[in-house]
Amino acid sequence: MARMVNIGSQDFKDIRENNDFYIDKTDFIREWWENRDTVTLITRPRRFGKTLTMSMTESFFSISNHGRGELFEGLSIWEKEKYRNLQGTYPVIFLSFANAKGNDYQSVRQKIYELIVKLYARNSFLKDSGFMDDLDKQLFGRISMDMDESAATSAVNNMAEFMGRHYNKKVIILLDEYDTPMQEAYINGYWDEMAAFMRNLFNATFKTNPWLERALMTGVTRVSKESIFSDLNNLKVITTTSEKYQTAFGFTESEVFCALKEFGLQTEEQKVREWYDGFRFGDCDNIYNPWSVVNFLDEKKFAAYWANTSANTLVDKLVREGGSEIKTAMEDLLQGKELCASFDEEIVFGQLGREPGAIWSLLLAGGYLKIVSSSLTEWGEPTYRLAITNKEAKLVFRKIFTGWFADTHTKAAYNGFIKALSGNDLKNMNAFMNKVALHTFSYFDTGKKPSESAEPERFYHGFVLGLIVELQDRYEITSNRESGFGRYDVMLAPKNQTDDGIILEFKVIDKEEEGSLQDTVNAAIGQILDREYAAALESRGVPRKNIRVYGFAFEGRKVLIGGGYLDSCGNGVS
Repeated sequence: MARMVNIGSQDFKDIRENNDFYIDKTDFIREWWENRDTVTLITRPRRFGKTLTMSMTESFFSISNHGRGELFEGLSIWEKEKYRNLQGTYPVIFLSFANAKGNDYQSVRQKIYELIVKLYARNSFLKDSGFMDDLDKQLFGRISMDMDESAATSAVNNMAEFMGRHYNKKVIILLDEYDTPMQEAYINGYWDEMAAFMRNLFNATFKTNPWLERALMTGVTRVSKESIFSDLNNLKVITTTSEKYQTAFGFTESEVFCALKEFGLQTEEQKVREWYDGFRFGDCDNIYNPWSVVNFLDEKKFAAYWANTSANTLVDKLVREGGSEIKTAMEDLLQGKELCASFDEEIVFGQLGREPGAIWSLLLAGGYLKIVSSSLTEWGEPTYRLAITNKEAKLVFRKIFTGWFADTHTKAAYNGFIKALSGNDLKNMNAFMNKVALHTFSYFDTGKKPSESAEPERFYHGFVLGLIVELQDRYEITSNRESGFGRYDVMLAPKNQTDDGIILEFKVIDKEEEGSLQDTVNAAIGQILDREYAAALESRGVPRKNIRVYGFAFEGRKVLIGGGYLDSCGNGVS
């Protein structure tokens, strides 16, 4: 009989006490302990078992669980007497920043304060244990929701000393989701304040702490050392490309197939692979998303379980605000192509909006992209070929891009434009596109001083990604690619011979050379004709008579579209 699936439980003791479904990952404890790294940071995508692993580690080492060997009986860590004797022998501090989220620095800092206050409340017995002098009690008493930052940043260090002296043993510190406050700070614009606070907290907790035995941190991203770890020279960082702990998070294919057999679902192996496989840690391929697999075992139907657990706010922001090269690369990825990129896995949040490599690093760390292959340049720098991880990850991007046009005013207009474009209905193309542009230009032009010349470029690249999501079944859609004697703006190459090929060219009015938007439309269509952009479609077998061309002229948020079938646009007028 299959075990019960406990969806959402990240408490190791609860799962083991109830004999719920669990895949044995306790060998992580042995590997981590034998590596002897003082401070270890492990990055993995969200919902990949990080919190459960931390709970498992706390359950194993914590003195509060001394004598609870039954939690580990039958698991790999219990096979060796050395580790049976180690169980329950260390004081442990276990914190999670998973809920340290907010729109401003003060609110997130208060949530971290709350975690610290609760840590002290759980260990209030230490005040009566007999080893504290007046200064110790004074330091203990400083901890409250109204404490100053100095007290907060030294609080974990002090607690480690209090516990260490009480138990006469150094302390293990576990910090889950360490980077959540940093991501929140970047998204909401209080990065400098949060980075300074975290730098002081981490320095006191992990470096200037003589009572520290080992520390383990988990998160999604590897935040740059200069940002918050500048003083830590005892930090071992494990990313998705590291070989250490490569099977400790996520499920291997053999583990997944055994689970499917247990639940009588072995006939679904191939579809489970398509939906939830594709992750690679170190040199281990075929790592499956554990959250999605467990939900599938429970629901017995395929769905985007992982995709629906987060708003994906940071990814949305980075792609939407990114330049044309990022959106063009996303077009290829959405259509099943690979991206060649070089990047440093250490994420500098200040560079995310400027350095294309930084966003690919974040998307890889987050599990949205996978490494297909890698190589070294002649200078020894890594180069990667990346692809969208699996069907579920592709749905994340589709959800993001449709979300750009999903508000009440825009969605109907966007759908109306697509219908009008499909039917060569120029009147409604103009009507609907002006509504779309009116409501979305400011969304794509994110500068402090929006520029009329910048708005259309940002807009049309986001607009193209939306088109791909809506029309991908019928067209291969590309932008800013070479054809004829230049680079077209947007091309829709039909997959069905009964559909027309379509070329779109975007231009901002040049008032020194063009007297009206119609003149700009004519100039856009003239460019399509003069530079023979249709050559790419004709080379794919699309008859010239089935090619339509349109010029989009922009003046602020006002748009005029002209064009039609290629053979009727010889003078640039439809």
